Amino acid sequence: MRTVLQRVSRAAVSVDGEVVGALDRPGLVALVGVTHDDGPEQVETTARKIAGLRILDGERSATDLGAPVLVVSQFTLYADVRKGRRPSWNAAAPGPVAEPVVEAVVAALRARGLEVATGRFGAHMDVELVGDGPVTIVLDV
Repeated sequence: MRTVLQRVSRAAVSVDGEVVGALDRPGLVALVGVTHDDGPEQVETTARKIAGLRILDGERSATDLGAPVLVVSQFTLYADVRKGRRPSWNAAAPGPVAEPVVEAVVAALRARGLEVATGRFGAHMDVELVGDGPVTIVLDV
């Protein structure tokens, strides 16, 4: 599982002009990509890292501050661009495999008491965010 984690002042994701998930206060945006062999262990580690990394104000975590998280599925994190000009998506898990894994990350974050907003799996999404810092971390689990 690969996650790009960004500290934000605010963020929103829209589908066809409708806001489907938003953060109206400082928190984190987690762009989550799933590969073929990701399972419960990767879900748990990813959720623990998102919730616990001390990258928010005062070197505190989302758990420490009760900060919200916006989770957006992002299969393009597994693009292979080593050859040619057209990315290969072979390393990205197909939707029927990836969707329940992303949903499990959301559930694991909520189980930790965090407020979690989401995008819409498989939809063309407009993601807006105001980076804070900027702080951007890539988690490979």
